[in-house]
Amino acid sequence: MTQRLSALDSSFLYLEDANLPMHVGSVMIFEPPADGFDYDSLVALIADRIASSPRYRQRVQNVPIRLANPVWVDDEDFDLSYHVRRSALPRPGDDDQLEEFVARITSRPLDRGRPLWEVYFVEGLTEGRFAIVTKAHQALVDGINAVDIGHLLIDPDSAPTEGSAAPGTGSPSSVRLVTDALLDTVRRPGQALDSVRGGLNDATEAGRRIVDVAGGLVTTLAKVGARPAPESPLKVNVSAARRWHMVRTDLKDYRAIRTTLTRGRYVEDVTINDVVLATITGALRTWLQSRGEHLSSAATVRAMVPVSVYDETGDHWSGARLTACFVDLPVGEPSPSMRLHQIAFSMRQQMETTQAVDAASLSALGGFAPPTLHSLGARTGSAMTRRLFNLVVTNVPGPQQPLYAGGARLLATYPVMPLGRGQAIAIGLTSYDGGVYFGLNADRNGMPDADVLAQSIGEALAELRSSPRAKGRR
Repeated sequence: MTQRLSALDSSFLYLEDANLPMHVGSVMIFEPPADGFDYDSLVALIADRIASSPRYRQRVQNVPIRLANPVWVDDEDFDLSYHVRRSALPRPGDDDQLEEFVARITSRPLDRGRPLWEVYFVEGLTEGRFAIVTKAHQALVDGINAVDIGHLLIDPDSAPTEGSAAPGTGSPSSVRLVTDALLDTVRRPGQALDSVRGGLNDATEAGRRIVDVAGGLVTTLAKVGARPAPESPLKVNVSAARRWHMVRTDLKDYRAIRTTLTRGRYVEDVTINDVVLATITGALRTWLQSRGEHLSSAATVRAMVPVSVYDETGDHWSGARLTACFVDLPVGEPSPSMRLHQIAFSMRQQMETTQAVDAASLSALGGFAPPTLHSLGARTGSAMTRRLFNLVVTNVPGPQQPLYAGGARLLATYPVMPLGRGQAIAIGLTSYDGGVYFGLNADRNGMPDADVLAQSIGEALAELRSSPRAKGRR
């Protein structure tokens, strides 16, 4: 029997339009192995890995007259070469050119008539490197039936593992789709009646259904951020074009700041994530000042932060621990150490009360698996009204040892998060093998100076590292 999309997954399809494609991506940069790695190698690797994940060979098919939510069906004309594409950067193949390439392909919605994913093999990077750029729709990556394709490609060592084939089910006829929908009406009359009444052809109705499905998660988070988000230049009418920037920082700097400041009596519970958010706050402050914005001491920017956190040592992937909070980033505060104190207090306060959202809540929303946390973070953001926050920040701690794809060593991995309606930027970051990698996805028209924010991240981290209080405690 075909598998029907959940109401939440269906809503991601109904809410999508040309200006707001609802896919999540990643940019992974590799060093080729001694025996080489090319486009054909990637095609063979993907063919092997998706054999064990049928969802990557399935497309969405609507039910006639929308008697029920759409279903996943096997794509009988599946063409792997359509989904795995080859590109090359012109010389010199620098980071700016890669960023522009990612911005262009991120702007393009996925083809609804085919399985909802794409992978690009990008050659011509400096120093002989290559990149793999992925795109997968939020309706596809739910952490249960499909994990992110980037996760499927990655191995813990240079000897790749083999996938295992899974049988297909074929594509049902329209009669079969209607029959299944009618059977679902008998089994779950309330749900079917709701689908018929609403039609799910209206963004408002789709948004209501998202809230219904997310249930307790949205209700809980709404209590934290009951007030509308503060006014901000980050509120824009989102266009179809994007800017994308990547920033690499060192994990040791965040650890050094955390270690130094936890010796002080006022910041006993500072986490790596608090330091990350304080760094983003400092960067936003610099960006706002570069625009000539007047910042009062009480000025804030509200971030919705689904966060996977470190264990006690900060060395391991902690998929079992996940929180999602609203945080008012104190961009008006001139002292970097004070910004960190305020953020740490806010995060600790939410996590110590019933207002904090634990891993089980996010798992219930759409499945939970550490490699898909950025996707789940995007799903969480899409499940809430944008009036409550100015931007989404997802922070996924990754393994601190090298990973590989087909024998090629992964050097860096940057998230590509989708924009929300009315929001100029989304920020994702992943820590991996000693680095912290930021991906900034911005509206091209509403935030033409996104490069200023990207540059300000490193400056804000240095400012925090050399702040008077931190320096005095060494």
